[in-house]
Amino acid sequence: MIANVLRFTIIFAVLGGLLASPLIKVHADSAANSEISKSLSSAAHTENDVSIWPVLEVDIDKNEALEQTVAQLLSTMTLEQKIAQMIQPEIRDITPEDMRKYGFGSYLNGGGSFPNGNKHASAHDWIKLAEQMYQASVDNSLDGSSIPTMWGTDAVHGHNNVIGATLFPHNIGLGAMQNPELIEQIAQVTAAEVMVTGIDWVFAPTVAVVRDDRWGRTYESYSENPEIVKTYAASIVRGLQGRPGIDFLNDERVISTVKHFVGDGGTVAGDDQGDNVANEKALYEIHAQGYVGGLTAGAQSVMASFNSWHGEKLHGHRYLLTEVLKERMGFDGFVVGDWNGHGQIKGCSEQDCAQAANAGLDIYMVPTGAWKPLYYNLIEQVNNGVIPLSRIDDAVTRILRVKVRAGLFNKPSPAKRALSGKTNVIGQTSHRDIARQAVRESLVLLKNRNQLLPLSPSQRVLVAGDGADNIGKQSGGWTITWQGTNNTNDDFPGGTSILDGIQEQVERGQGSVSYSIDGQYTEKPDVAIVVFGENPYAEGHGDREHLDYQHGEKSDLALLKRLKSAGIPVVSIFLSGRPMWVNAELNASDAFVAAWLPGSEGAAIASVLFTDPSNRVQHDFKGKLPFSWPKSAHQAAVNVGDTHYDPLLPYGFGLRYGDSDMLAYDLDEDNHDTSDIEQGLALFSGALKAPWQFELVSGSTTSKVVSNTASLASVDYRTIDKTIQEDAILLSAERSEQLQGIQITSSNNMPKEGMSLSAEANYQLSFLLKLDSSIPERLMLGMGCRANQSINSAEDSCMAAVDIAPLLSRHLTGKWESFAVDVNCFTQQGVMTSALTMPFQLLSKNAFNLSLSDIRFEPSSSNTTSLQCE
Repeated sequence: MIANVLRFTIIFAVLGGLLASPLIKVHADSAANSEISKSLSSAAHTENDVSIWPVLEVDIDKNEALEQTVAQLLSTMTLEQKIAQMIQPEIRDITPEDMRKYGFGSYLNGGGSFPNGNKHASAHDWIKLAEQMYQASVDNSLDGSSIPTMWGTDAVHGHNNVIGATLFPHNIGLGAMQNPELIEQIAQVTAAEVMVTGIDWVFAPTVAVVRDDRWGRTYESYSENPEIVKTYAASIVRGLQGRPGIDFLNDERVISTVKHFVGDGGTVAGDDQGDNVANEKALYEIHAQGYVGGLTAGAQSVMASFNSWHGEKLHGHRYLLTEVLKERMGFDGFVVGDWNGHGQIKGCSEQDCAQAANAGLDIYMVPTGAWKPLYYNLIEQVNNGVIPLSRIDDAVTRILRVKVRAGLFNKPSPAKRALSGKTNVIGQTSHRDIARQAVRESLVLLKNRNQLLPLSPSQRVLVAGDGADNIGKQSGGWTITWQGTNNTNDDFPGGTSILDGIQEQVERGQGSVSYSIDGQYTEKPDVAIVVFGENPYAEGHGDREHLDYQHGEKSDLALLKRLKSAGIPVVSIFLSGRPMWVNAELNASDAFVAAWLPGSEGAAIASVLFTDPSNRVQHDFKGKLPFSWPKSAHQAAVNVGDTHYDPLLPYGFGLRYGDSDMLAYDLDEDNHDTSDIEQGLALFSGALKAPWQFELVSGSTTSKVVSNTASLASVDYRTIDKTIQEDAILLSAERSEQLQGIQITSSNNMPKEGMSLSAEANYQLSFLLKLDSSIPERLMLGMGCRANQSINSAEDSCMAAVDIAPLLSRHLTGKWESFAVDVNCFTQQGVMTSALTMPFQLLSKNAFNLSLSDIRFEPSSSNTTSLQCE
C-alpha cells in the first residue's frame, strides 16, 4: 500500500510539473497516448494508408537553376557512371586507384576503421586520405567522370572515430537535458570537428523511439517520448547542416542523415534488426516523428533501417521508402542503405540485389569486397530491364542534387577547405565547455537519502569502482572503436575521467581523495563515491534478455554493501546506456545518480556533486528521466502513456537539491523470474565478452588486437561479416618457422569469476570455422591458465593443445562449419578450467586463411562434439 501511494505521488508530482513544458506534449493527452500504446501493441497489419503520413513543408528552397544543373549533369553520364554514384564502399576495401577507375559517388569509414588501419591516425592522416579520394574521383582519365565523391562517417556523439575529439554524452543523456538549444550547439561543434578531417557527411542523428530497453542501441535514442525526438531531430539537423537560407551546408557544415527509417526502436522484444509489428498509425505517431522534425529542418539524407515491418525488410520496402517517404512526405534527398542491409532482403545477397533499388534505395552501403560484383550486377540488371533506367536516373538525380546543394562541385578540395587541418579546433576548450554543460544537465538524481548531496569538498573522500578512472567506459560504444572496447585513458588526450573532476573539486576545498577500484582504504573516509555500470557495447552486441544489472555476478553490489556495512555514506554514479533494474544497488546507496554515458568530459560530474569551498551549490541537478525506470528486471517495455503504466520511477522523474527522497524505503530485491541459467558461456559472439581480448601470436611474441584490422609478423587479422556486421574474424598467415595465430586471453590476467568447466560438467569448446586455404599440416587448438603464455612451453602444466587439422579434412573448404572439442581433451593434460586465463588459442606453422565466429563453451552433446577425449 505504501509503495502504491508513493508511486502515484511520484507520477502526479512529476507529471504535474512537466505538463507545462513545451517539449512534453505527449503527456497532455493521456487518452491519446493510450490509443498510441494500443496501436503499438496491435500485431494486426492493416491495409496501407498513405494518408496517415503528412505532406511536409520542408525548409529548403526548391531552386530551378539547381535542378537544371543536375539534369544537365545526368544527361552526360553513362550507365556505368550512374551505378558508381550508387555504390558506397568502405575505406578498408578500396584504394584511390579504385576510386579513379570506378568513380564511386561516396565512401565511408565504419566504426573502428581508420586511415591506414591506424587507430591513432592524426587529423592530417584523415585529410590526406580524403584528399586522395577526392582527387581520384574528379580525375576523369579512367572513368570519364569528374563528379566529386563524398566521405560519410558515424559521428554520433562527437567526431567519435578520431583521437582527441570532443565526445558528448550519448543521445540518452542528451534526452535527459530537454535542451534543444544546447543540442544545436553540440551538432555545430561536431560538424566543425568533422570538417577539420575533410569529411563531408555525418550519419546522424539517430531518431529511434525505443519501446523496449533490452535493445542494445537504446542509448542512441533521445527518449521514449516521440515529441522529444521530433524536436531534437530538427535541432541537430540545423546544427550539422546550418539553417536553410542562412548558412546551409557552407564550408563549416556537413550533410546530415536521419536514421534508421523506420521503426528500429520498436522491434519485438528489442531485437536488433528485428521485426516491428506496430500498425501504420503507430509507426507514424511514435516511430516517424524524428523524420518529421529532421526532414522539415532540411536533412539531406535518410538511412534505411535493418529492421522489418511486419516481416518485410525496410531496405526492400517500396511502400515506405518510395510511396511514403519520397512521394507523400516530399523528401527529395537520397536514401542510403546501412551496412550491407540490402543483403538481408529476401532473395538478395550482398553482391546481388535489384530489389533494393526498385524499392527506392539510392545508395548501397557495401563495406566489403562485395562492392565489385554488386556494381557489375546492377549494370547488367538495368541492361536486362530488371531495374528500370528511370529508377537509376531518379536515384542519381537525388545524389547529385544533394552534392550540388552541399557545394561539393564548387568547394575547394578537402585539404584546402576552411577548417581542414586546423587541428587545434578538435577538442578545443570552447567545445569541451559545451560538452561539460551537457554532462551536467544530463545527470539524473534518483535518490538522495538525508540530503547527502551536495558534498563538501573539505571531506575525506574515497573513490571506488572500475568506472571512476576509465574514460572509455564512461564514453560507451561508438567511441574510437565500433564497440568502444580496447581503449585506455591515453586514447583520450584532453579528456577527463570522473576521478579527475573529484580530485580537482576536493583539492580546491582542501579535503583529501583516496582512490581504489575495489574500495580498500587505510583511513576511514567521510564518504565514498562509487562509479560503476555497463561496459561499452554497440549495436547487436548490446542486446539483453532482461534488465537485471550484473546478473549472476553482482560484484559492484558487493562493493556497495561492504562500504555500507562499514558505516560509510555511499554515493553511486551509475554509467549505463539504458535504465536498468538496480533495486539492490539503490538500497545499498545513500545517493544514486544516473550518469548515462557522459563522454570525454567526465570531470564535469564532480561540479554537480560538490559545493564550492564556501559551501555554495555550484550546479544543481537538472536532468529528467528520458526513459521510464523499471521496477523489475523484466519490465523492459514500460513507456509513458501505456494503459497499465507502472514503472519504479516515471518518465520525467529527477530530483533537485532539497527535494524529498522518494526512495527512502528499501526496494524489493527479488529478481523473481531471472533465475534462468545460461546454457553456454560465450567468449566471442559477434563481440568479445568481458574480460576476454584477442591477441595475435607469433612465436613468443603477442600483440593485443585493438582495432578491426591488425598484423603481427606474417599474421593478419580483420573483422568480417558473417550474419551481422563484424560478427566474425578473418585470420591469414604465411608459412613460418614458429607457431603463429590468435588467442583469447583475460584482459586483467585473472580467470573469469565463477567460471569452472570441470570434466564432470561435460563441457565442450565450440566454434564456427571457415577454411579458405589448403588444410594446414597441423592446426593446434589450445587453452591454458596463464595469459601471454604459448603452448610452446611444455614445462607449464596448465597449458594444453590438440591438433584439429584432421577434423578439417572431413569438411568443405569455403563453407562455415561447426566444430566442438571436448574440454576433457585439455583437462586430462593438466588444464584447470577454474583458473583459465587463455580459453582459446589457434596456432600453426603452416600458411592458412580461415575465418572464426561464435567461440563459446557449452554443454557437450554426442551429436555435436567433433573431438571427444575419454
